[in-house]
Amino acid sequence: MTTSRKSSGKWITLLLYGAALGLLLAALQFFQYRLIVLKNAEQWYIGLIALLFTAVGIWAGGKWTQKKEPISLPTESVVQEVLLLPPKQIAEKHNFTLRELEVLELIAQGLSNQEIADQLFVSLNTVKTHTSKVFAKLDAQRRTQAIQKAKALGLLS
Repeated sequence: MTTSRKSSGKWITLLLYGAALGLLLAALQFFQYRLIVLKNAEQWYIGLIALLFTAVGIWAGGKWTQKKEPISLPTESVVQEVLLLPPKQIAEKHNFTLRELEVLELIAQGLSNQEIADQLFVSLNTVKTHTSKVFAKLDAQRRTQAIQKAKALGLLS
């Protein structure tokens, strides 16, 4: 029996040494983690923020540098068809009133709102209303853009 006690004592000792070494290894790994990661946490956060801003910058740069679709010019048949139509039919075809077409023509001539009002014998506010409706129908923000789109649609000669 003494040999079995000695044998079991060796196993217990071996298990105790193994557990102690395992705990020691776990403690070393934990402290190494604390020294490397937690001590340098500020650098990790700065690096992650830098990566985030880099990704956003690449995405935004791609969006801003995309080529926009050019405005397609009408074909000769469309131009000839438009030239043959009277102004009333052109206005109806593109959902414009005759007065809006008049205002658009005068804008294309380079007249100011006040000059347009004087020429059409209407108030300045009326001209501004017609101008804003023309811009909305042409989906334009500026006079030059409205003139360009109106020429492409055949509204202006």
